[in-house]
Parts: sequence; C-alpha cells; structure tokens
Amino acid sequence: MRQFWISLVALGLMGCGSASKARSEINVATAANLTRAFGELGAAFERNNGIHVVFSFGATTQLAQQIENGAPYDVFAAADTEHVDELARKSLILPDTRAVYARGKLVLWVPDVKTAVNRLEDLAASPVTHIAIANPKLAPYGRAAAETLHALRIWDAVQAKIVYGENISIATQYAATGNADVAFTAKALVLDRSGRKIDVPDNLHQPIDQAIAVLRGTSKPDQARQFVAFVTGADGRAILRQYGYE
Repeated sequence: MRQFWISLVALGLMGCGSASKARSEINVATAANLTRAFGELGAAFERNNGIHVVFSFGATTQLAQQIENGAPYDVFAAADTEHVDELARKSLILPDTRAVYARGKLVLWVPDVKTAVNRLEDLAASPVTHIAIANPKLAPYGRAAAETLHALRIWDAVQAKIVYGENISIATQYAATGNADVAFTAKALVLDRSGRKIDVPDNLHQPIDQAIAVLRGTSKPDQARQFVAFVTGADGRAILRQYGYE
C-alpha cells in the first residue's frame, strides 16, 4: 500500500511539473530575418524571466495568415508594421502591446569575393546569373529588394536572373549553398559570414520598420506581455543592435 501512495505522489508531481512547464512557455510567430537575433534574445529572456520561448520562423505574410486562421501563437514579431496593423483592424491583437521594436537593414551579400560585384549597379552588367531575393509578395525584405532594383532602374536588366525564396532565410541559403551568386538579405543574417556585404541605401526602399504585438487569442497574456517588454526594453534593444538592427 505504501508503494501505491508513493507512486500516486510521484505521478502527481510529474503532472504538476508538466503544468508548470506549460505555464512557463510561449509561442512566438517570428519573421525569418530574426532567426539569429531572436535565438539569442529568447535565451536571454528565459534566463531573466524563466519563460521558455518557442519560435516559429517564416515569411511575415504567411505567419499573419496562420494567425488569422487560428494558429495558437501568443506573440507576433513581424518584419513590417502593415501585417500587425491589419491584424489590429481585425481585433486579433491586444492594441496596447503593439510596438515597433526594430528597423531592419538590407544588404546585398556576395559570398565569393571573386564575384565581380562591388556596387549594386554591377548586378546589371556582371556575369552574375542568379540573384536571390525573398518573395516580395510574402516577405518585407523581398519587397525592399524589388523596390531597390526598380529605384536603380536595373529591374528589367536583372529580372531574368532573380530566384525567389519563400522567406529571407531561404533566399540567404540559396547564396550560401552556391545556388545563387548573390542574395539580397537582412544584415542580421550575414553579419559574421565571409564574403562582401554591400549596404543598400535606405532611400532606395521603404523603411523596414518591424512591429510586435501580443495576440488576443493568447492563453498566457502575462508571459506574452513580459516578452514584448523585454524585446522593446534595454536588454532586447542591445541584442538587436548587435545584429545590425536600428
């Protein structure tokens, strides 16, 4: 009989442990450009607050669609402001939690320094055959890349060379694996990678302001609010600056 009660107590403790773990975990729909920065930021948040963060990285448009279809996320960290504001109009976020947490930086990454591209304009006349960008219809960084090529008046010259990735991480991977000669990507994703990074002037595209918000459907509003406060606070901003965000 004593062994029976010990077993029941053990099972009870296991159940409490599982419940505790569930209460201390949140799910964040996260724009793909944040893969590296939020990996570090999430670890710092967990150390400070004891709340584990599960990130789902993807293209902003697709993540927003998932949220509209009821995906069980607690927080949305987008690569723009438009999709968060659209969710706000549909009453799918908690309005007082909406904040712009970063401005992204677009670069042209040339992994092989032997590739004859030293300026953005070189893309039109160089022997480059494949230019990777994120799908402009899905990803704000892809839209900024397309705006840049139009602003430089070289879109028509390079359009046939463009290969589209579903999100900015995939576009970057195309260049990393040699499936593209160059990639328009987030500075944060290639900050410490070898090769040449050519900054894209801000006046060639719309600002890549990135917004975050707690979702109205969250079952853990307090933990979700803590995460947003951390991202927009001094510690979160310091980590984002390390990855090239303004």
